[in-house]
Amino acid sequence: MSAPVLTDRHALSLHRRRAVASPDPAFFLLEEAADEIKERLLSVNRRFTAPVLISGFPDFWADALPDLPQSPDLPLLDLAPGSQDAVIHAMSLHWADDPVGQMVQGFRALKPDGLFLALLFGGQTLHELRACLAEAEAEISGGLSPRILPMAEIRDLGALLQRAGFALPVADSFTRKVAYRDIFHLMSDLRAMGETNALAARLRRPTSRALFLRAGEIYRQNFPAAGDRIEATFEVICLTGWTPHESQQKPLRPGSARARLADALHATEHRLP
Repeated sequence: MSAPVLTDRHALSLHRRRAVASPDPAFFLLEEAADEIKERLLSVNRRFTAPVLISGFPDFWADALPDLPQSPDLPLLDLAPGSQDAVIHAMSLHWADDPVGQMVQGFRALKPDGLFLALLFGGQTLHELRACLAEAEAEISGGLSPRILPMAEIRDLGALLQRAGFALPVADSFTRKVAYRDIFHLMSDLRAMGETNALAARLRRPTSRALFLRAGEIYRQNFPAAGDRIEATFEVICLTGWTPHESQQKPLRPGSARARLADALHATEHRLP
């Protein structure tokens, strides 16, 4: 059964092109993600000879990581089976209709003991904006509309790595708090990031300014920042997994331990009947 259509890929492409063409694109989070990728690749202490980077902003990543060949973040990745020793999914996996399907495709494209590294926005991202828009819309229209992409929590994404078949899965995250003048300034920055509403189920008619004004009032009351500003949260989740290989660490066989936990804890052992 195919995954439900979450993202309007045509709208997403238009939003990304608009961000790139902006006189002042807001790529500060992409820059942090690029630094994180560089640091993590260095910490692996391995020379990758056939890496590939999956992205939605090829020009940015060509400048940030020029040594990495790229492939677009299409629903069907253009990667041959067993062709890569590293697949890096760079800040676009959150827009995938089928995230585990993207991971499985990355798994199939990797050689044994190959690295899968993904950075994406997590569930805490824009939680303030999400809550304020929902409250304002419920007040004004009595209903809710899809306005912000639903993003996965870190524990769920870690489980997806295992479902995709990866060994040694690790999921961690970092959070950035950003202050904005008002809700309109925040939404302008989201446009300059290419991260505005591209949901397939979004409303296709203009939203009244009154709704955004009310959401702005709620935002300022509930999420103030210093200097009469508002605060927005961006959570970036980092996923790491490896394709299985005999050289990797493996858990010990049950019953093979040579020391007793009770002895290590200096505790009395009570055997079950």
